Amino acid sequence: MMNAFFKVDRTTGVSKFRFWLLRIFYAMIIVLLGFEAWTEVFTHKEMWQPLPAVAYSFWAAFSFLAILGILHPLKMVPLLLVQFFYKLIWLIIVAYPLWVESKLAGSAAHGLTEANAVGIIIDLLVIPWPHVFKEYVSIKKKI
Repeated sequence: MMNAFFKVDRTTGVSKFRFWLLRIFYAMIIVLLGFEAWTEVFTHKEMWQPLPAVAYSFWAAFSFLAILGILHPLKMVPLLLVQFFYKLIWLIIVAYPLWVESKLAGSAAHGLTEANAVGIIIDLLVIPWPHVFKEYVSIKKKI
């Protein structure tokens, strides 16, 4: 019985365990990111500054789309790829230069660096990479 939970399905290339792991991850996105983003969207008092408004709009939309991830875990994997790559890019263009210059510790970016680094590790563990390569990277011959 437990073996079937971890057995990889031939058609999807993903186990039931991975499906549930994805659903739990989407739920975490809704609760952790969505609560903060939507609270800010609904309670923000003054005029929005353009870049913070973009960030909160993106995070609110992202958390809203994670609802579809619970319903359709594999179809919404590209949403997780967006998350993985925006965090990776942020670490490369913001955190890495600060770290190289020994200015990261104590900076405003330090907390986000830790959060994004942990997020990257979680994404690496949760995203079904064989499925990603099969569905989105490999070139399929069309008849």
